[in-house]
Amino acid sequence: MRAVQYDGFGERPEVREVADPAPGPAGAVIRVEATGLCRSDWHGWMGHDPDIQKFPHVPGHELAGVVEAVGHDVRAWRPGDRVTTPFVCACGRCTACAAGDHQVCENQTQPGFTHWGSFAGYVAIGDADVNLVRLPDSMSYPTAASLGCRFATAFRAVVAQGRAAPGESVAVYGCGGVGLSAVMIAAAAGARVVAVDVSPAALELATRFGAAHTVLVPPTPAEGQDGSAQVREITGGGAHLTIDALGSSATLAAAVESLRRRGRHVQVGLLPRAAGHPAVPMDRVIGLELSILGSHGMAAHAYPPMLAMIADGRLSPDALVTRTITLEETPEALATMATMATGPAGITMIVPAHP
Repeated sequence: MRAVQYDGFGERPEVREVADPAPGPAGAVIRVEATGLCRSDWHGWMGHDPDIQKFPHVPGHELAGVVEAVGHDVRAWRPGDRVTTPFVCACGRCTACAAGDHQVCENQTQPGFTHWGSFAGYVAIGDADVNLVRLPDSMSYPTAASLGCRFATAFRAVVAQGRAAPGESVAVYGCGGVGLSAVMIAAAAGARVVAVDVSPAALELATRFGAAHTVLVPPTPAEGQDGSAQVREITGGGAHLTIDALGSSATLAAAVESLRRRGRHVQVGLLPRAAGHPAVPMDRVIGLELSILGSHGMAAHAYPPMLAMIADGRLSPDALVTRTITLEETPEALATMATMATGPAGITMIVPAHP
């Protein structure tokens, strides 16, 4: 098969011919029909993820496609099934999985990080009966691929962790794929959404997807320019819920500063250890009794409510896909994700060509 590979952190990715994967006893091989280009892939390429330890490496963790082969222990899936999968693949056997918390599985694997990913013709997924999600016939592969990381992550962050409610104010910092998904989902939940970003194009999309207000901040904000004061003014004292969908010390601090008393912050954007420990305004957390929560993907078994909202038109993840590229275009696209402001707004989807 053809795959995008790199031989070391920061080294130029290349499209190469490599061996096809084979399924493990409980696993499946998926023929990749679409896979998303995500900022997490860039973090991995730059060496920010400790799970990437062997080279050459194939990135890619958001995917949808067709089951090509299954292991002899797989019961629920057969070749030809249309599927997607969360980016956190669970074992189904540990204490966390027994509690239904597959997204924090103690033995989790992640395509594109713990093993070769989906920037390829085929990808192997372990524990298929636990991790695969059947696709509605009406859903396109690019739309389905966008669910596995950014949209599903945003759904759980807003609905389960953030508990967004009708009439509440929700401020979303960073309007890339996760942030725009969060805007759409929070608006569908009946919240009044304030979108904050450095890109006018991203904020234009945020308005299209349901943001009632937008705040444009400079790429390197000076003191008082991080958007928090504007959010507090717009929301009449602070948001009930904030989401940092980018992942930086600046956006984390600004999001916390944007909250009203007893507000809730959900951290979704990655904060790599290599960048150091971020400063959190804990005086405000204590004084206002704020809640700080993390959110890490969403288990396969939790997909049905999200799929139902997509089916009845309350959510439109297909609208978030704004660019489609080939495997040959992927190395350049990955390399140019160097800053938060680089690249087109929305989600970029890779569509491998199969012989």
